[in-house]
Amino acid sequence: MHATTLLRALIAGAALTALAGCSGGSSHKDGSLASRSPTGAARSERTVQTLPGMPPVLDPSDIYAADRPGQLSDVVKGFPSRVYVPNTNSNTVTVIDPADYKVIDTIPVGRQPQHVVPSWDLKTLWVNNDLGNSLTPIDPRTGEAGKPVDVHDPYNLYFTPNGKYAIVMASRDRQLVFRDAHTMKTAKTVPVDCYGVNHADFSLDGRYFIVSCEFSGELLKVDTEHMKIVGQQKLPYRGAMPQDVKVSPDGKKFYVADMVADGLWILDGDTFGKPSFLPTGKGAHGLYVSRDSREMYISNRGEGTISVLDFRNDRLTKKWRLPGGGSPDMGGVSSDGKVLWLSGRYNSEVYAIDTASGRQLARIKVGSGPHGLAVYPQPGRYSLGHTGVFR
Repeated sequence: MHATTLLRALIAGAALTALAGCSGGSSHKDGSLASRSPTGAARSERTVQTLPGMPPVLDPSDIYAADRPGQLSDVVKGFPSRVYVPNTNSNTVTVIDPADYKVIDTIPVGRQPQHVVPSWDLKTLWVNNDLGNSLTPIDPRTGEAGKPVDVHDPYNLYFTPNGKYAIVMASRDRQLVFRDAHTMKTAKTVPVDCYGVNHADFSLDGRYFIVSCEFSGELLKVDTEHMKIVGQQKLPYRGAMPQDVKVSPDGKKFYVADMVADGLWILDGDTFGKPSFLPTGKGAHGLYVSRDSREMYISNRGEGTISVLDFRNDRLTKKWRLPGGGSPDMGGVSSDGKVLWLSGRYNSEVYAIDTASGRQLARIKVGSGPHGLAVYPQPGRYSLGHTGVFR
């Protein structure tokens, strides 16, 4: 989207006074993709009735319209480009300069850091110290870590689309804990009767989100505003172990990676009906959308591959194999969309992969048990959490 058009859209929303505008421009090899929907159709003029206080939806046909190459918010424009890798067994965060694939820093944090999560306002990176029962803030402008904040069992962290609450995925505690997005003071604790609440993503209008329960093979549907579970279902596969969750660009489908079923569950979030299944590869784990909203990268941790899904046809078009194998897990896409970064969970390494060819660009040694790495900064107006889910 052009900078002037986007700025007008931001000004039009009274709830956006705290958000900075995004810059225009694109470094994608096909610049025309920056202004086109994933189906090639013109932008929809339909108005979406969103969660109160949520920024307006820029394009109802493409939930990722603000995530185009180089379209950085004014908040993050001065931040150096870095890859932050939480090492669960080393209790550290490795910092990589993506320009030359070199490790430039190692930051001590709390016990068993699982994910590095950009805050809703884009100003802070939160390290989820799961067994340390704390969140360590990192200033992405300086790379300096701040004083840890006491938060119990922060396996993963998300933010409501209106920026009001942080949502702690308290896996061992079997809770969804809604906390003030800035102070992290508890607002409401929602007990769950599934096991291993883990990953999530939000609907187009932000009014609900779908949560995966890793250890009981279940999915939850949660009302965002009322902080209430409104749906629950068991996946139709014995031993199912759902992982990452991602919504389609048009907001009509949710994709859930399953590392035991070895593929994706695909379901209608509105009806929350029975899902269909698409095999992708052994140990399907992380899900990442391309900068043009046309493809999704799926890390198959159990076989060292990345499958590529075409959203328009809901079919796999490519599979990339890491040379020598590996354990590709969680990560993110570079700001320009040219590189997919993934942690090698069981190999103490990080992979940089060319998104045009699938070629491995680098394999970088880090600490033990690298998990939810964050590539930062990235395009977008605000963050919904995890390793970088932006709108």
